Amino acid sequence: MATTPIEIGKKSGCAASSCGSTSDQMSHLPEHIRERVFNHPCYSEQAHHHFARMHVAVAPACNIQCNYCNRKYDCANESRPGVVSELLHPDQAIKKVIAVAAAIPQMTVVGIAGPGDPLANPERTFATFRGIAEYAPDIKLCVSTNGLSLPQHAEELSRHNIDHVTITINTLDEEIGAEIYPWVFWNHRRIRGRAAARILIEQQQRGLEMLTERGVLVKVNSVMIPGVNDSHLKEVSRVVKSKGAFLHNVMPLIAEVEHGTYYGVMEQPSPTAQELQALQDACAGDMNMMRHCRQCRADAVGLLGEDRGAEFTLDKIEAMEFDYEEIRARRAAVQSAIAEEMNKPKVQVATVSLASLKRRAVATPPVLMAVASKGGNVVNQHFGHATEFLVYEASEAGVRFVGTRRTDQYCVGSDHCDEGEDKLALAITALDGCRAVLCARIGITPWEALEAAGIKPDSDHAMEPIEEAVAALYAAMAEAGELSDAPSVGASVA
Repeated sequence: MATTPIEIGKKSGCAASSCGSTSDQMSHLPEHIRERVFNHPCYSEQAHHHFARMHVAVAPACNIQCNYCNRKYDCANESRPGVVSELLHPDQAIKKVIAVAAAIPQMTVVGIAGPGDPLANPERTFATFRGIAEYAPDIKLCVSTNGLSLPQHAEELSRHNIDHVTITINTLDEEIGAEIYPWVFWNHRRIRGRAAARILIEQQQRGLEMLTERGVLVKVNSVMIPGVNDSHLKEVSRVVKSKGAFLHNVMPLIAEVEHGTYYGVMEQPSPTAQELQALQDACAGDMNMMRHCRQCRADAVGLLGEDRGAEFTLDKIEAMEFDYEEIRARRAAVQSAIAEEMNKPKVQVATVSLASLKRRAVATPPVLMAVASKGGNVVNQHFGHATEFLVYEASEAGVRFVGTRRTDQYCVGSDHCDEGEDKLALAITALDGCRAVLCARIGITPWEALEAAGIKPDSDHAMEPIEEAVAALYAAMAEAGELSDAPSVGASVA
């Protein structure tokens, strides 16, 4: 039988996830929690570089309305929660899971996150989980819910061995809640205003307590809405931690006019990357923070940051036949190899250089550096192919991951890159505040544009581990005096 990821971690002499980079937000957690999230890409920053997830869209109905939400069906053009291309019946979802498990053996997690609320569709949700547990018992099962119906289903969730649940909690204040939620559907009635918010908040808190009492791992999502709940979310973080949540994901509001949400139409501003990072840092004193969230579609498939859903449409999987034992054996072998690689002792090449910086008469301030990566925790993507950049803070003390920045793909083919000003300008805007960008390759035109914007392009560290590459570039830039004028981005890594 193949060795499990956790067993490999123990054999290599380090607990699951504890041998990762200094930016791994799980390193201080108890071992029993780290073991449970070791290969969960939505709960572990380190795991998201290596393991994949999928969402199955079996839950169409929702029992609340959010001002930032507009569920769209048969839509392949938007990447945000609540959007799907195909709505599935449970039997279709189960077959799709098997198809993805066969094609993407590093997929470890299946979640139901919509397009409505899973617990507003309990029959469809639990029928899907029963089928997945029968045919693919090695896959972790997750639910993402608004929490309104959570208390009545908490016991059933634990009976189905669903030990990862995400609750979206945007406020503890009913007045703020009335600004976010126009209504909730409760006891066969639509309730509005502060009364609606009060019911939702009470149910969310009770559900959180019931899950943690049953040993379920709870992540809390919060949407940062400038001028509405941004100054309140630090209190949310403190309270949910006190009730047993182990991870807090503060996400930026997505409010584009074309999405058709209330906030989009009313031109409610979204937070800037700098504002989001500042709030996440402020919350970090009270709660373990998730910073690698991609705000995925309700039918997302693949690694975080990619979407392979188009490869697994119903018409493509209907005719497929599966050998379940062969699929499980291959998945176990692939995942064991990944875990073994993750748990190899890390060669901290750049730490010597970073240590030398501490002996300098003048301290070097922390700066932000962006990375183009397509997975594997290495610098391995062409600048022009990136649809997002991973952003790290580098300092004399080390490297920490602080978030992602979305952009449009600048290069439209292997032999031709769109050198129009709009896409390049968008990419440079996405890198605002960064002093460097590391990538596998980059063309002359974007290189010159980045330098003109005060951003150092770097392809010398292609195919190197991300944290080591960032640390090495930071040390080299500091030694060369290129960071002496860098504005501080906040406290350095502790």
